[in-house]
Amino acid sequence: MMRNPFHLVEFSPWPLTASVGAFFLTCGIAGWLHGLTPFVAILGLGVILITMVQWWRDVIRESTYQGFHTSKVASGLRWGMILFIVSEVCFFFAFFWAYFHSSLAPSVELGSCWPPAGVVPLNPFEVPLLNTGVLLGSGVTVTWAHHSLMEGKRLGSLQSLAMTVILGLYFTFLQAEEYLETFFTIADGVYGSSFFVATGFHGLHVLIGSSFLIVCFMRAYRWHFSKNHHFGFEAAAWYWHFVDVVWLFLYLSIYWWGS
Repeated sequence: MMRNPFHLVEFSPWPLTASVGAFFLTCGIAGWLHGLTPFVAILGLGVILITMVQWWRDVIRESTYQGFHTSKVASGLRWGMILFIVSEVCFFFAFFWAYFHSSLAPSVELGSCWPPAGVVPLNPFEVPLLNTGVLLGSGVTVTWAHHSLMEGKRLGSLQSLAMTVILGLYFTFLQAEEYLETFFTIADGVYGSSFFVATGFHGLHVLIGSSFLIVCFMRAYRWHFSKNHHFGFEAAAWYWHFVDVVWLFLYLSIYWWGS
């Protein structure tokens, strides 16, 4: 019997394996960029993926089957997710700072103009606008899924979750096609580097959020969620809304104003 409402976790190897995988991935990417084989980077990525699956499996087991996630534990998890999203806001704030630092007062090296001379930006009213509509639509469907869960409508939650995942994957497909059609690369000065780093990291977050929602769909299909206990989905929905908001700022500043 539990003597307190808090969950004292057992010893776990996954923090250690995650650290080792991150170390290998970082060193491997650095070596790859300097002409070495990408084997170390692939090894580190594989270790991280295996760790993610095993670690999240343990968390799902603790919450769904062992009943360790009491209201106090759920409150701590909510605050943890909030602080994580705040850290992500700071992460993207650095990219926007770098972009506006160069674009608001272009230096002589950039031709004293923005975009720099010789750079042909993308048309903001073509694929970027379509991607904006896709992400805004996914924000509607994930909200629909949340309300369906709170009202106990399992079929509605499954349908809306599936639609959200499809829209997220469609966004990734469109962004990949967009990258293939750009007239500049990441090596084309500050414009190319700021564009691809900012939009590329956002695309990575879309992939992570899509994976998050796929896991939530599988859990909802297996009856893991109820009206009152579905924080795993709430965390995914918060993350997805954050991704939507970041894209709106990216579209307005880099695609529309920056072009």
